[in-house]
Amino acid sequence: MISRLQSPSWVALALLAGTASVPAEAQQPAPRAPAQAPAQAPAQAPAQAPAQAPAQARVRPSAIAPLSNKPGSLKFGVLGDFGTGKRSQYELAAQMNRLHQSFPYQTVVLVGDNLYGSERPQDFKTKFELPYKPLLDAGVKFYASLGNHDAREQRFYKLFNMDGKLYYTFSPKPEVRFFALESTYPVPEQIRWLEKELAGSRSDWKIVFFHHPLYSSGDRHGSDLRLREVLEPLFVKYGVSVVLTGHDHFYERVKPQKGITYFVVGSGGQLRKGNIDRSTGITARGFDTDLAFMAAEITGDTMAFKVISRAGQTVDAGIVTRRRQPGGFN
Repeated sequence: MISRLQSPSWVALALLAGTASVPAEAQQPAPRAPAQAPAQAPAQAPAQAPAQAPAQARVRPSAIAPLSNKPGSLKFGVLGDFGTGKRSQYELAAQMNRLHQSFPYQTVVLVGDNLYGSERPQDFKTKFELPYKPLLDAGVKFYASLGNHDAREQRFYKLFNMDGKLYYTFSPKPEVRFFALESTYPVPEQIRWLEKELAGSRSDWKIVFFHHPLYSSGDRHGSDLRLREVLEPLFVKYGVSVVLTGHDHFYERVKPQKGITYFVVGSGGQLRKGNIDRSTGITARGFDTDLAFMAAEITGDTMAFKVISRAGQTVDAGIVTRRRQPGGFN
């Protein structure tokens, strides 16, 4: 039998066919995998060769930080698998605040596993409100999606800005729209909602964020193939440019798949050292030796990104050019 933690979305995907019921509890995680060498992709073909898609995404790696801090640009952060309350989480949070002094982003999207362990009021304080207090005080808004370790009641927590919804959409600027999904139980109602929202959006940039990665080189979890079967056709059809996920406790930028750029940012508080399997061939850049978060800036048709470690090191940077919707309304 496959446990919920090993393949968290199989239950709800089976519900699409009416073949399963939802289990009551997730199992506890297994012990941390032994450390391996730091992840850097070998020069070989991807395990899943990307199919041709209209207006393929282009990613230009950068040897220097590409964030230009232009007036009027959309600046945002990405954080996942973070709420431990440990010193390492606070140290990465300090790097986020340090960046904010020179790059004043006003939005952070959370890709799930927002709190580990108990979720009492004091836990929300020590695992979220205190480490990110300088950002919250500066008016930064955090938008959460839920992971397999998160109680669904988190959707009512005011500082997660979910407005009581398990899945939702928001648009900080007219040309950019984010779609937050609940990927542990992606019930048919949510899939229908997503297709309607994607089809109706006229934003140039469509960015989807949720917990379980469609593409990942994680040795512990890896790609969620069942979830990919359901979501990827919608992303391709409706012009999604970027997908942000977590679950595997490291940072990975995946080589563009069917024109879409996928990021795994599950390194906000938890870390599985050496857990990126470099033999998958899908890793454009991987970092699994320390915690890290991502910052991004959208200007026109480009999204610059920079990934910063707990030590303040830039571990990845580049520019993504958005996809254009075939048939042409954007």
